[in-house]
Amino acid sequence: MQSTYTYPQFDYRQSAAQREGRTERHPVVVIGAGPIGLTAALECAARGLPVVVLDDNNTVSIGSRAVCYAKRPLEIWDRLGVAARMVDKGVSWQVGKVFFEDRQVYSFDLLPEPGHKMPAMINLQQYYLEQYMVDACDREDLIDLRWKHKLLSIRQEESHAVLTVETPDGVFLMEADWVIACDGANSDTRKMLGAEFTGQFFQDRFLIADVIMKADFPTERWFWFDPPFHRGQSVLLHKQCDNVWRIDFQLGWDANPDEEKQPERVIPRIQAMLGPDVEFELEWVSVYQFACRRIDNMRYQRVLFAGDAAHQVSPFGARGANTGVQDIDNLVWKLKLVIDGHAPVSFIDSYHEERAFAADDNLRQSTRSTDFITPKSHASRVLRDAVLVLAETEPFARTLVNSGRLSTPTPYLESSLNTPDAGDFAGLMAPGTPCADAPIVSQGREGWLLKQLGEGFTVLVFGDAPTSAVAVPGIAVQVKTVGAPGSGADLIDRDGLVAARYGAQAGTTYLIRPDQHVAARWKRFDADQIQAALARCLCH
Repeated sequence: MQSTYTYPQFDYRQSAAQREGRTERHPVVVIGAGPIGLTAALECAARGLPVVVLDDNNTVSIGSRAVCYAKRPLEIWDRLGVAARMVDKGVSWQVGKVFFEDRQVYSFDLLPEPGHKMPAMINLQQYYLEQYMVDACDREDLIDLRWKHKLLSIRQEESHAVLTVETPDGVFLMEADWVIACDGANSDTRKMLGAEFTGQFFQDRFLIADVIMKADFPTERWFWFDPPFHRGQSVLLHKQCDNVWRIDFQLGWDANPDEEKQPERVIPRIQAMLGPDVEFELEWVSVYQFACRRIDNMRYQRVLFAGDAAHQVSPFGARGANTGVQDIDNLVWKLKLVIDGHAPVSFIDSYHEERAFAADDNLRQSTRSTDFITPKSHASRVLRDAVLVLAETEPFARTLVNSGRLSTPTPYLESSLNTPDAGDFAGLMAPGTPCADAPIVSQGREGWLLKQLGEGFTVLVFGDAPTSAVAVPGIAVQVKTVGAPGSGADLIDRDGLVAARYGAQAGTTYLIRPDQHVAARWKRFDADQIQAALARCLCH
């Protein structure tokens, strides 16, 4: 059925080590070249880490699969130099509407304030996303993409892992100081290590239909509860590029997946929704059951799990790929410091601490969305429907409507790497929170705050910079000042949005981690306190 996209075929290449019969050794090996594995490769290269990526296929994912990408992952990809192409091709949106039966009862805006570089959401088929990242990886000397390389087994030593890999030219051994497993919900790596993966399967099924059509629907997310064209169930609609529209139909647990994928079953459902006069073409069809599950530990000695290999959520809320990208954002800067000897190996355990906390938050949100969308009892359904009726006129009820609370980053408020606030602070940028973007002017050119953060640790000072140096052996720390126009600061707060979003007064100081999260904040610059916070953030 696919007609809008031609799948590339990537070349298999035998490595010199396999040809010569010797064992390779690499600092980092990534398993899986999906969105999370490719993000890991680009992040490693950005941090100066050579990386090998193994994938048993030689093309991008079949079908549109994950299509919704949120603001925070886009900011991460922007730092890695690939977001602009995604945003240009994708469909940007921020408004969602909820319908009950035949009427609209609620709408929401994901980005109600101006002054952000990245949109609230883009819709983009996963194959485009992966293709763009493969192109970016091919331009990086530190990234070695190995197609048609299948991991057969893994053995862990104290200082490294030994991988047995199968290729069209036979089997060979590879060693890695660290392995990042990004091989999806059915992760072979996870099974090889006997990692526990527990949680809840939901007894419901949904049909995905990607439909090519020229339609009058606005570029918004529309969700129906019990619509006239699909009684007793729910339906989701949103637009992708190439005039492709994603439609999700709730089917119920008793539906036969093989039968429901057949065109003679799919087409009448879509025609009933669109009306008899609308012409359309099926692009891709799939039926899925979903789960909310998490691995017991995201670190197994030298193997680190990320994305669906570490946690699964229902698709309502676009939390899958978005969460996995943030796993990588959290992990690789820590890995770089450990590999370079600037942080102890135990520092890697903070990856599980912070990202398991985020995964649990996403699992809670996803489970609540699923329970609202697919009530499991008559009483639950009556309550759900009453909320939808009230939402039409009562503002308090709108906060209870849950058609899939869309992905937002989870702040690491309880992280052991944070230095707690001393005193009361205005603004939302508490330790553990990802930094908010805002427009700035630097060296006479307009830009964005997040572009000034992320290469290493940053000390952000509102007002004049003190002469005191912040120095930690082996750790890059840059000090940047923020000020009003005409102040001579490094970063000019053109519209006052940086100070507003950071609750800043003269002297307010922030310590920002390499992953653009706040590590600590103070009301004035104090070099000793900053160095103590740095030590805490590095588990020194």
